[in-house]
Amino acid sequence: MRDQWLDAWDVGDAYDRYMGRWSRRVADEFITWLGAGAGLRWLDVGCGTGALTEAVADRCQPRLILGVDRSESFVAAAATAAPAPAGFAVADALSLPVPDRACDVAVSGLALNFFPDPAVAVAEAARAVKPGGTVAAYVWDYTQGMAFLRFFWDTAVTVDPAAAPLDEGRRFSACRRDRLHTLWTRAGLTEVGIDAIDVPTSFAGFDEFWVPFLGGQGPAPGYVATLTPTTRDLLRDTLSRTAPTRPDGSIPFTARAWAIRGKRTEDRPT
Repeated sequence: MRDQWLDAWDVGDAYDRYMGRWSRRVADEFITWLGAGAGLRWLDVGCGTGALTEAVADRCQPRLILGVDRSESFVAAAATAAPAPAGFAVADALSLPVPDRACDVAVSGLALNFFPDPAVAVAEAARAVKPGGTVAAYVWDYTQGMAFLRFFWDTAVTVDPAAAPLDEGRRFSACRRDRLHTLWTRAGLTEVGIDAIDVPTSFAGFDEFWVPFLGGQGPAPGYVATLTPTTRDLLRDTLSRTAPTRPDGSIPFTARAWAIRGKRTEDRPT
C-alpha cells in the first residue's frame, strides 16, 4: 500500500512541474523515431496530462487519437490542452475501451512501469491494433540513464538508508532494455526495435531542481512527503551541497528513455 501511495499521479500541475516538461521533450523525439505516417488511428495508453497525445495530434496528422488514463484529473487536464482530433477517456490500461483491431498505432509514454501488470498492458495494446499495426512505448532508464533521479536517490540513501527499497532503479525492472524486449515478444509482436532517446534536463538553479520534489507526485516526491522536517531539510541541504552546479548556478543533467516498437502479426497469441 505504501508503494501505491508513493506512486500517486493525479495532480496535473504538480506533475508538469516535476516530470511533464521533460516528458514533452521525449515525446517529440519519440514521434520522430517512430516515423508513422498520416491518417492513422492512434491509441495513447496511460496518456497522463497529454504530452504524447499532443505531439501526435500536432505532428502526425492522425485520423483520430484516443488518450486513456485511469486518473480523472489527468484526463481532464489533457482534454483542455490537446488539439483536435484528440479525444480522451478514463480507462484502465489492462482493459482498454476499444474493440479488437480498432487502431493502427498504440503508444504509451512513461507509463508502462506504473501499470499493475505491464505484460497484460502490452498484450491489450497488441489486441487493439490491426494486423501490421504498431505497438510502441518509451520509459525512463531509471537504473542508469535518468541522471537527476539517480542523483536524488543515491543522495537520499546516504541520508536515509531506509529509502533504498523505494529507489525507482530497483523497483522498475520493466524499464530495462532486455525486459522491454521480452514484454514485446511475449505479446506476439515482431520486428521489435529498441533505441535510447537522450534529452537535456537542466535546472536554472537549485530551487528549480528541489521544489518539484515537494509536490507529492510520483515515487521520489511521494517519498519526500513521508519525511520528518529534520530529515527533509538534511536531504535538501545534502543535495544542494553535492549537486554538479555550474558557476552560473545551473545544474545540468541528461535523461535517457528507452523507446521500443513492434508489429502485430495476424497470428499473434490470444
